[in-house]
Parts: sequence; C-alpha cells; structure tokens
Amino acid sequence: MSEPGVFLIPALAVLAPLFARSISAWVKVPIVVFELLLGIAVGPSLLGWVDKSDLLNWLSEFGLAALFFVAGNEIRFRSLGSGLLGRASLAWVGSLAMGLAAGFLIAPGEAAVIIAIALSSTALGALIPILRDAGELGSPFGKATTAMGAVGEFGPLVAISVFLGTRSPGLSVLVLTLFVVITGAAILVAIRMQHGHLHRLVSASLHTSGQFAVRVVIFTLASLVALSALLDLDILLGAFAAGVMWQIVMRSAPEEDLEQVESKIEAIAFGFLVPLFFIYTGVTFNLDALLGSTQALILLPVFLVLLLVIRGVPAQLVAPKGAAPSERASLGLLSATALPIIVAVTAIGVDEKVLDPALASSLVGAGMLSVLLFPLVGMTLRPADARRTSRAST
Repeated sequence: MSEPGVFLIPALAVLAPLFARSISAWVKVPIVVFELLLGIAVGPSLLGWVDKSDLLNWLSEFGLAALFFVAGNEIRFRSLGSGLLGRASLAWVGSLAMGLAAGFLIAPGEAAVIIAIALSSTALGALIPILRDAGELGSPFGKATTAMGAVGEFGPLVAISVFLGTRSPGLSVLVLTLFVVITGAAILVAIRMQHGHLHRLVSASLHTSGQFAVRVVIFTLASLVALSALLDLDILLGAFAAGVMWQIVMRSAPEEDLEQVESKIEAIAFGFLVPLFFIYTGVTFNLDALLGSTQALILLPVFLVLLLVIRGVPAQLVAPKGAAPSERASLGLLSATALPIIVAVTAIGVDEKVLDPALASSLVGAGMLSVLLFPLVGMTLRPADARRTSRAST
C-alpha cells in the first residue's frame, strides 16, 4: 500500500473528467482518452512515478471485468431481436475473416490470430456511456451499434478461449460448451424464478448498510469469473455473462428501484474500477517499444485504418433501414472503436511470446486512437435533428 500508484491513480481518476469537461465546449473527448494519456504520463515510459505492481494489476483486471459486466447488463436482447443480432454475428464473422487475412500479411503464424481477434473487436463498454449521454440507446441507430458492440465483444472472447487457450481447439470448444450450458442453465433459472422476494430485499436495503443488490452483483460477477477461470476460459466471458444474468433478474423490478441499483453499479464501475483499468493500461503501455521500432510506428496508422475497414464495412449489414450515408458512416466509426479486447489479447500474445512487444504496442496504440477519434467523428456526423428523429421513431 506504500506504492505511489495507490495514491496517484485515484488522483488521476479525479483529473480525467475535469480535463474532459474543461474542453467540452469545443470538443467532446471521451474521459477514457484522458485516463489513458495520464497513465502513460506517470508510467515508466515518461515520468516513471508509477510502475507495474501485482496489486494494481489485480485491481485493473477486476476493473476490466466490471467493464464487461456493465456491457452485458446494458444489452437488451429482447429489444434488439434475433434478426439484428444474427446480422451482427454475420458481420463479425466477416470481420474475423478479413482480420485473419490482414494478420497473415503482417505477421504470419499464431500472431496472425491475435491480430485478427484484436481487429475484429468493438469496445461496447466504451460506447454505451456515449450512446446513453446522446439519448441513443433505444433508437434504431443505438440498437444497431449495440448489436455490433455486443457481438464484437462476445465473439472475440469466444475466439480467445478456443484458439489461444492451453488446450487443443477441439477440447476448448467442448469446455466452452460446458460453460455455455452451465451459464445458460443459470440464466434459465433466473428467468423462471419468482423475483418478488429478491426485489423486496433489494428495495428494503437500498439506503441501508445492507446494500443487498450491490452484494449480489459482486457475488454474481465473482462466481461466473471464477467459473471461467476454473474452466481455463477467458474470465471476461464470465463477467459478460454475469451482466446478462443480473439484467434478467432485475428486469421486472420497480422502475425507481432499478434506476437506483443501476446508479450504484455505475458508481462502482465507472467511479472506481473502470478508470483504474484504463489508467493502469496507460501505465503499462510500452511506449519505448513503439517509438523504438520503425515498423511499429508505421503499422500504428495501418492498424487504425484496418480497424475502420474490418469493423466499419461489415457494420453496414446492421444499418437501420433507409439510413442516410452519414448515419452509415457514423455506425461504421462507432463499430470500429476498440480497446479492451485489444489490451487483453495482445497481453496474452506477449506473455506467450508469440507477439512482438512492439507490434502489441502498435495494436494497443491504434485502439487508443480509435477510442479518441472514431466516437468523436462518428457522433459529429450524426446531427442533432437526426438523433431526435431516430428517437421519435422508437
């Protein structure tokens, strides 16, 4: 607890929204961008005030899990419909195929699979606050973006578990199937069980030290993350499934109670754990490896363009009917916004010594730029009158 990062990272988490607010009159930059940049500034690559540590790494991983929990909790599968999710799944398969082709051109071998998974991902957890703040979550445009993001997070997690695990792909599929069966059974029980008593406990403890809802959320998240780890799958699969399960459990709760519980979950996630993940990602970003490699510097903008093409082009499959060219472009840009999966999969590649650290830094750098540029440009392309019309049609 004497590490400087224990104090500095919370301090940076306070500064990030202040910086974002200070320039909001001119340009709306996602807070995550400042979190990443501040992390790089205090990390070993620049000032050297904060270094890697087991404590911060553990908290960072839990922050990433919290981000995926929130993403799973925000997805309303019933409102999206199987048709939209089916088209989004087809778009992801196309993205993965394009990513594999690009990966084998850049780094033949197992590294190509890592590149493909990274380039086929979408940062739904980063997009949901942007869509919510713009009032777009329930619009046809917001649903299309959410569908692309949901599949763009779940698909890569499955690919990581199947292709980058310690088992053979065939055995990995069997283990993944076991996880799906167990999780599916738990979700089915959650759907069919009577929730009245649970909702009453939640309501009764909302303003007491009991905080039953928050405790159940942490328990659900920990349980499915532990199940993922036990089966040697990516823990983010469990975090995502936990978010889906909690949403189902609470869907019939009184609206006022539901809003308060959601507010508490967001406070824990976006007030503590998620900023810690993004700041620590900046701290651990290998800027020296990136700047020390000409190839990595050249590939950074190449990867950024590839993200836009590989995710943005297939995203047109889910565009709302009659969407204007600017709306389609906005959907493509938001769908190409990626970072958490890129961080996770490149870390696996570097740890397994199948991905060069400079190449990993280039991919992560492209993900950072996508979070900075793509939502900014994408939402700018979508004028206010288009957003009002889209919301009115829901």
